[in-house]
Amino acid sequence: MRVPDWLIYAGALALIFWGVTNRFERRDAPEPLPPDIAAPRPSESGPLLPPPTQFDPTIEVEVGPPGPSIGTAFAIAEDGVWLTARHVVDGCARVGLAVGPTTLLPVRSVTISPIADVAMLRTQRAPDAIALSLVDDLRVSQPGFHVGFPQGQPGEATSTLLGRERLIARGRYALDEPVIAWAERGRTRGLSGTLGGMSGGPVLDRYGNVIGITIAESSRRGRIYTSSPSTIARFLRESGEFADGAPIGQIGVEDYWYAANELRNRFVVAKVVCVTR
Repeated sequence: MRVPDWLIYAGALALIFWGVTNRFERRDAPEPLPPDIAAPRPSESGPLLPPPTQFDPTIEVEVGPPGPSIGTAFAIAEDGVWLTARHVVDGCARVGLAVGPTTLLPVRSVTISPIADVAMLRTQRAPDAIALSLVDDLRVSQPGFHVGFPQGQPGEATSTLLGRERLIARGRYALDEPVIAWAERGRTRGLSGTLGGMSGGPVLDRYGNVIGITIAESSRRGRIYTSSPSTIARFLRESGEFADGAPIGQIGVEDYWYAANELRNRFVVAKVVCVTR
């Protein structure tokens, strides 16, 4: 008797899911560490971020060959539209979203941006969705709150906006795109080392709107890089999709860990599982 393709697919996703992450966690994350006094102080009154130029500083990343991996995605429409980073799902044979202790939601289609580290996932539906704020009115030193699954576990970080840079990707694919650079100021207690696995997760403003997608980090420099709002807006226009989520309300450096847990527990932010064969 021939085993149905969907059963093989489900089994492969489950195997990768458990093998990479060991177990699914919905527990509350611990409170964040005190902010780094050496980092820029958050402020909503800093100067407006200027438009991107070819003279912006650059960061180079090497995109390795595809392999089984994990990342983060977030829902922007309840009919099953999600955003993530391109490098999280590029080259995957199958993609699933963890939406329960033992539940993987199959991704029906993946749309990859040819010009940026952005991708769209489509599922049958989404449990909930979050609002986007994609107007380029960001201010230097404003706070940002990054949510996801660093190292495959629930975690978050807070940062302050530094300015624009250009991300140059080489390797499996090549990109040259404007990005936003943030200085990390703190993260949840017990989270050390790389933020890998948070790629594809949202960065939120203090009103609880998504203003970017986390796509890279520089641990040595204490930097986090996110896609620019205009890049995401262009991608959505060209894909013909619209966001219909709602903001989660005001958040700050004192309680962003709580807001992050709410997003994960409602599966607005979900873990991405990539199967390459």
